[in-house]
Amino acid sequence: MVQQLNQTDPGGRIAKLDPSVQITVRDHVHRILRAAIIGGKFAPDEKINERQLAEQFGVSTTPIKEALRQLESEGLVQTLPRRGVIIRFNMGWAEEMILARAALESMIGHLAAKRVSDDACQALQATVRLMETATISGNADELIALNETFHEQIHRASRCEYLARLIERQQFYDASIRRVIHSDPAERQRALGEHRAIAEAIVERNPDRAERSMRDHVVRSGDIYLAIVFGKKEDI
Repeated sequence: MVQQLNQTDPGGRIAKLDPSVQITVRDHVHRILRAAIIGGKFAPDEKINERQLAEQFGVSTTPIKEALRQLESEGLVQTLPRRGVIIRFNMGWAEEMILARAALESMIGHLAAKRVSDDACQALQATVRLMETATISGNADELIALNETFHEQIHRASRCEYLARLIERQQFYDASIRRVIHSDPAERQRALGEHRAIAEAIVERNPDRAERSMRDHVVRSGDIYLAIVFGKKEDI
């Protein structure tokens, strides 16, 4: 059974800046704020306090303002007269992101089944075997990493550059949500079965089955996300 994240603790909403990550402060702030918003750490229509965020990050308000402008271009926040910046992201927005990602990932799966090489097939099967081991052990961090590897391998096999770039804006998970999902043994088994089905369809060069299996996987995973973040009970 999935759990809902605790959204009542404002002090635990923002992750620390990691000095080892080699990106600009603005991009770092953007990445962390985006994960917090999509992870449900901010309520819809909540006003953003730029000075408070700057204090939490230990930076000036300049990278905060720059990151918020970038988030506004993505539709996650909105600047309103006399109100300032508010959170625009809500359950309806999240559902659309999930459906957009399902459409993009399913087409990439379709093309991967058409274009995959023998070497890429072997690599994908090896990743599934590692997933099987991590599923049994219940190692959430390893499963998170392997899930990313699995989808990256399919993206590379598809040789889709344009679609892969579009997907970057449809990311709706963060590590905390993934850990909640992977803490459930039944959910780990379901996800493993779905990954196996996707890999088998690609290895067998069956584009229609790969497309269908990928779409079903992304939509079902999205339903779990909506249940955790928004308490949604009905499927998309």
